[in-house]
Amino acid sequence: MTAHPPTIVHPTAVVGPGVELGVGVSVGPHAVLLGPLQVGDGAWIGAGTSIGAPPEISTLRQNLAWDGDLDHSGVVIEEGALIRELVVIHQGSRRTTIVGARSLLFNRSYLAHDVQLGAGVTISAGVSIAGHATIQAGANLGMNVTVHQRRVVGALAMIGMGAAVTHDIPPFAKAFGVPVRLRGVNDVGMSRAGICAQTIAVVAEAYAAGRLDLTASDVPDVSDEFAWWAAVPDRRPVPVEFSG
Repeated sequence: MTAHPPTIVHPTAVVGPGVELGVGVSVGPHAVLLGPLQVGDGAWIGAGTSIGAPPEISTLRQNLAWDGDLDHSGVVIEEGALIRELVVIHQGSRRTTIVGARSLLFNRSYLAHDVQLGAGVTISAGVSIAGHATIQAGANLGMNVTVHQRRVVGALAMIGMGAAVTHDIPPFAKAFGVPVRLRGVNDVGMSRAGICAQTIAVVAEAYAAGRLDLTASDVPDVSDEFAWWAAVPDRRPVPVEFSG
C-alpha cells in the first residue's frame, strides 16, 4: 500500500457538499470542487481548477451544487491523478465522468460531461474533449487537440497537437491533422509498454494496409484492446494516410 502525506486543501479552495477526498490529496488555491465528486488517494489538483460543475447541456437544469443540490451523475478522480491549473471537468449526465488513475491533465484542458479517461492518459495543455467521449488507457493527446462528442481514442494512441478528432482512433495509432488521419503506429509507446517488436510490426503492417480490425489470433498479447475496439458502438474509424 502506498503511504500518502496528509490531505491539504488551500483555505481559498471551495469544497462543496457531496465531495469525498481521499488520503494525501492536494487542492490548490481557488480550486472549486462540487459534488457528487470522489477524489482518490494522492490526487493533485491545481490552482483555479473547477471540477463538478453541471453539464453544459442547455436542456438540463443548472443545479446549484455548492448549496447541496446534487442532481447529476458525478465525477470520479482516481488515485494519483495530476490535474494542473485552470482545468475544467464537468459532471456526468448519463454516466460518471472519470479521470483514470495516474492520468495527467495539463493546464486549461477541458473534460465535458460523461467523458471517461482510462489509467495513465496524458491530456496536454489546451485540449478540449466533448461529451460522452472515451479515451482508453495510456493514450496521449497533444496540445490543443479537440475531440468531437461521442468519439473514442484507443489505448496507447498518440494524437498530434492541434488535431481535430472527428473520427474514432484505434488502439496504438499515431494520428494527427485537421481533420485527423491515421499516419502510423505509436511504436515508441508500445515498446515502452512492453509490447514485443513482432506485435508492433503486425499492427504497423495492418494499419498501413488500411486494416484496423485485428483479431486475437493476429495479436494475442494485445487482444483485449482490439476486442474493445471491435465492440465500439456506431464506430466511425479514422481515415488512413499511413506515413510509415
